[in-house]
Amino acid sequence: MLQPRPSQEKILEYTTGTMGVSAVPGSGKTWTLSLLAADIIARNVLDLDQEVLIVTLVNSAVDNFTQRIGEFLKQRGLLPHLGYRVRTLHGLAHDIVRERPALVGLDVNFQIVDEREGNRIRTSAAEEWLYQHPNFFDDYLDPDFDEGKRDWVRREKLPRLVDDIAYQFIRTAKDMQLTPQAARERLDDLPIPLPLAEAGVEIYGAYQHSLAYRGAVDFDDLIRLAYQALQLDEDLLARLRHQWPYILEDEAQDSSQVQEKILRLLAQNWVRVGDPNQAIYETFTTAKPELLRDFIREADFPRTLPTSGRSTSSIISLANSLVEWTQSEHHLEAARTALAPPYIQPTSPDDHQANPPDRAEQIHLIEKGYSPKGELKAIAKSLEQWLPDHPEETVAVLVPRNTRAQHLADLLRQADIEPVETLLRSTSQTRKTAGALGNILAYLANPGSANKLASVYRVWRRDAKEGENKEVWEEVKELAQLIRKCSHVEDFLAPGPDQDWLSTLDLEEEQEASLRDFREMVERWLKTILLPIDQMILTLSQDLFTTPMELAIAHKLAVFLRQLSNAHPNWGLPSLTDELAVVARNERRFISFTSDTGFDPEAHKGKVVLTTAHKAKGLEWDRVYVISVNNYNYPSGAAYDQYISERWYVRDNLNLPAETLAQLKAAFSDDVFHWYEEGTASQKARVEYVKERLRLLYVGITRAKKELVITWNKGRRGELQPALAFVALQEDRN
Repeated sequence: MLQPRPSQEKILEYTTGTMGVSAVPGSGKTWTLSLLAADIIARNVLDLDQEVLIVTLVNSAVDNFTQRIGEFLKQRGLLPHLGYRVRTLHGLAHDIVRERPALVGLDVNFQIVDEREGNRIRTSAAEEWLYQHPNFFDDYLDPDFDEGKRDWVRREKLPRLVDDIAYQFIRTAKDMQLTPQAARERLDDLPIPLPLAEAGVEIYGAYQHSLAYRGAVDFDDLIRLAYQALQLDEDLLARLRHQWPYILEDEAQDSSQVQEKILRLLAQNWVRVGDPNQAIYETFTTAKPELLRDFIREADFPRTLPTSGRSTSSIISLANSLVEWTQSEHHLEAARTALAPPYIQPTSPDDHQANPPDRAEQIHLIEKGYSPKGELKAIAKSLEQWLPDHPEETVAVLVPRNTRAQHLADLLRQADIEPVETLLRSTSQTRKTAGALGNILAYLANPGSANKLASVYRVWRRDAKEGENKEVWEEVKELAQLIRKCSHVEDFLAPGPDQDWLSTLDLEEEQEASLRDFREMVERWLKTILLPIDQMILTLSQDLFTTPMELAIAHKLAVFLRQLSNAHPNWGLPSLTDELAVVARNERRFISFTSDTGFDPEAHKGKVVLTTAHKAKGLEWDRVYVISVNNYNYPSGAAYDQYISERWYVRDNLNLPAETLAQLKAAFSDDVFHWYEEGTASQKARVEYVKERLRLLYVGITRAKKELVITWNKGRRGELQPALAFVALQEDRN
């Protein structure tokens, strides 16, 4: 067994009480917690009906902990699967609620909706609310808009904004342990109106009603109801406290308020490990990293894991410089708490995981401001030059959003580099396959549409585009345009003796043959309409796809749509087509050949991994590119910065989701007049976003083991600047 480092030894000395551990990236916290769990079991301090409970964030970590603890127990001559239980926080909540579902108002056969279904239900509720209140946001729109511009915003922009508001409102209300009824009653009793909170409550109520109709709960309900069950049933709480006398919590910086409350009720001896500097999910969740900082400060045994063998000393120094600059020099004083010690310390030379040999020239902070396209071309060219000489090394490009990765993937393929995109919502191959099938289904749902039939022709002939035969593809587009102008589709597909649209065209022989073959194919596809959706997809796929990958993805899409059809018997072909379109647009994660068992960069040596910086957390590569580090993706609070949550069409730069949450919290404060003033929440949200983005940059830097490249672009209109933190790092290195 590996020899623990001195900082790890201090944690392994733990016996009872509370211990809070701040762990830097690459410090071996999973290894240390696993060894501590095995040590506790080996000490023979547990009764036969007791276990060490390990709580972590994602399912892949559950598998990792289970494997490591089992190995440590076998080394001690103990049974590898006894004495401990590993759960995600949601898995733990599910276990608790299943004990007494009736206690929290659930049927014994209650269902859990996944993220995809929950999003669909919420979006539907938000759209219905907006339909009933079309002019609700008029007072929040830019007053300089004319009525035509307002109509366009109402139609094209507000649905997404309302959905974002609903998403954050519902999650926050559940973290506050609020039901729609409780929130409604409180708002009714207030002396002043809080219109955004009113809207949130109405959508929340419709969302919960839809869940109740299905006999279902979502993941946030599980957490809320688990806490409620522990409060209501003293015997259940006492039994679980006895069953789990030791609780070891990983990734504690990502816990929410109610998640922490659950563990506080259960814990007798509690170890919390995490890195507040890597708290990067506040924008998307109800996580509160300050909870871990407070816990460490108040714990019986505050500890650190400061030593990391992951990166070269130069990369470690760069990460530490970012922490130091943030704390002492960031111009926005409120943002200086975003990052804090411990600073990362390199290992000793004889460490089992010694730092890679240092080469300071392998850090590249590119000063040049590219255009967005120019930046991607530069990255693609750099990779094209680097890969041949490093076939046994790993490399990743960390992008701010999935769309940037898609564009980079296309450039890499043009250079005969096939990227690995498994960390995106869906791979490009999945999106292309879903898009092709979606276009055909859209036509079959409306077979009289010449526009849709023209799109199907382009799909059918897409080989010309993929083969980059520009001349042939131009001809395909011309023929598609002819189809689009066909006034009666039936005259093409089912011609009579005197009504053959195709014969009226002045086409070359090859062009006419192509359209005749296409007509024959469409006639066959139209016969699939009577088939169940999965059989329909599989039948179409046999005509459309040839590669094993395409056919396999089509099979998974068929299963996916069959499950949706079973869950929603009233859905017709248009609704199912919409679901394919969502996958094709990369707006929803579709699992093709990835699973939630984790991602191993070492399995992709010599391949380019494309991922967002958020998805990269917990992973490491030999060479890492962090791109688009400008003042839009990483704002600093300067007057010229822009913020993603502040929509351009909303007046006064208001962040309406933040304003909505502020109104909700004000409603339950002692003095609503004091707690809510319009605009204050938007300014606070700016600060929190600046802080989160500093942590995200820190995470990006610390993914690199040997080489690091950071670039920035000027934006589509050329108005963006390099992120202030990036400039500070450049100056520090110079």
